[in-house]
Amino acid sequence: MDYRQLGRSGLRVPALSFGAGTFGGSGPLFGHWGTSGAQEARRMVDICLEAGVNLFDTADVYSNGASEEVLGAAIKGRRGDVLVSTKTGLPMGDGPMDWGTSSARLTSSVDAALKRLGTDYIDLLQLHAFDASTPVEEVLATLDRLVAAGKLRYVGVSNFAGWQIMKSLAAAERHGWPRYVANQVYYSLVGRDYEWDLMPLGIDQGIGAMVWSPLGWGRLTGKIRRGASLPEKSRLHETAAFGPPVDDERLFAVVDVLDVIAEETGKTVPQVALNWLLQRPTVSSVIIGARTEEQLRQNLGAVGWSLSAGQVARLDAASRTEAPYPHFPYDRQEGFARLNPPAV
Repeated sequence: MDYRQLGRSGLRVPALSFGAGTFGGSGPLFGHWGTSGAQEARRMVDICLEAGVNLFDTADVYSNGASEEVLGAAIKGRRGDVLVSTKTGLPMGDGPMDWGTSSARLTSSVDAALKRLGTDYIDLLQLHAFDASTPVEEVLATLDRLVAAGKLRYVGVSNFAGWQIMKSLAAAERHGWPRYVANQVYYSLVGRDYEWDLMPLGIDQGIGAMVWSPLGWGRLTGKIRRGASLPEKSRLHETAAFGPPVDDERLFAVVDVLDVIAEETGKTVPQVALNWLLQRPTVSSVIIGARTEEQLRQNLGAVGWSLSAGQVARLDAASRTEAPYPHFPYDRQEGFARLNPPAV
């Protein structure tokens, strides 16, 4: 397993990490992701550790805390061998203290997560969404106290806009509070919006990307192809509305190229899609999920080899979209382009 620095921090993380959203699954979304109990989850953790994957990502909102509980049971007795990442901020109920990142909510959420996980510290806490109702100074001052108390080691964000991250980083620098070192983002061959603003920000500010849904919300598994109906057992029948939108023609164009490169390399379509991500700037870790041991072992096969420059270029071309304003002049026109050399 390849290990990488998480942004501009001293934390080294595996190129692939495991997403525990399949643990303890319940409800209209997570119930379709997976329903692994403690025994099955422990076996998944065993397989990951054997492969060098020691980072496990979850969130309090995943199955209303059940994912954290099952992960905690699965890592019991080997806490020193693993890195635990969790997230908080999204609503856990309808009450006024059940959502957001106010000082009171953030403090109570971290304590509740620690209890569910069965640990006294969290290696990486990420704010699951930007809370516009709470000043960033209040959020960061609270995170500073939690780090000082030993409850948190590193902090990051997820689903933030660029200006929201920069506003927070400026406040952190001004007051000497912890800087965000991770940005958990949606990024895939059929979802490259991350590249326009957040990737350049990550390069400039030293924030490492932890990629969620690297297979395009289950669309790059090799089971969805042009002219074929959605497989009967696909979870997309129930979960597509929860995920990022994907244009079908663009999806099929990408899958066509993935099929060819999979044949050239002797790898599977998901392995090729994951390997492409592992070569992108700022990517510290790609979060893989699996409902079965077979799926997990297949995804682990995305490391230990590399696509050729030509293969990467073909995937880039198939997945490329027109840049939005104000980016398209820099992308199209020579005079503008000189001012903004491409990051890739």
